[in-house]
Amino acid sequence: MSWIGKYTKSSIGKKQMMAVSGLLLCGFLVAHLAGNLLLLCKPELFNEYSHKLVNNPFIIPMEIGLVLLFVFHLTMGILLNIENSRARPDKYAMKSRTGRGATFASANMIYTGLIIFVFLIIHLKTFKYGTQYMATYGGVEMRDLYRTVMESFQSFPYTLWYVFAMLCLGIHLSHGFASTFKSLGLEHEKYNCTIELLGKVYAVVVAGAFAFLAASSYFKGV
Repeated sequence: MSWIGKYTKSSIGKKQMMAVSGLLLCGFLVAHLAGNLLLLCKPELFNEYSHKLVNNPFIIPMEIGLVLLFVFHLTMGILLNIENSRARPDKYAMKSRTGRGATFASANMIYTGLIIFVFLIIHLKTFKYGTQYMATYGGVEMRDLYRTVMESFQSFPYTLWYVFAMLCLGIHLSHGFASTFKSLGLEHEKYNCTIELLGKVYAVVVAGAFAFLAASSYFKGV
């Protein structure tokens, strides 16, 4: 077996591949949030941004790559979770408390990840493939995605679900961000606390901003 085969089948290899894919997804979240912040501006700006994005010649390969990246990240997480479960046959035994045990976020990474996966499917169905309104600005006809977004958030159950999903995203990121550095062998006792703090700040800012946009859209309609 080649070193590549051994690497991809090893736990360390899976953790590192999941770490790299996770960092790439973190970068996507920042870019996506930056675009969504235009919801706080007038509809024209958000719709023009959306129009330019969907008409980018690289948008289709980028979307395919993003979906494959997310599925890959989720698959690695599931495989590692299965390996960890098999390595702990006495799962019902009393765990010793050392002060360095699993946190709520780390112990529930697989569950928050699955919730985010379900959220992504509903999110795409609601917005990308949702109601198609049209608007014209400067003689250019384009999709009125702003209206679709605002109408979707007029549903209190959907807004509540969105905020809940963002809470799960924040929990997932609060552990995932810092753990990527450990998986890549970049941890150092001198900087561990700083990295963990940055991870928590990143999680709160990103997930909190998305949740705020959902809530503000709901109340704006009300």
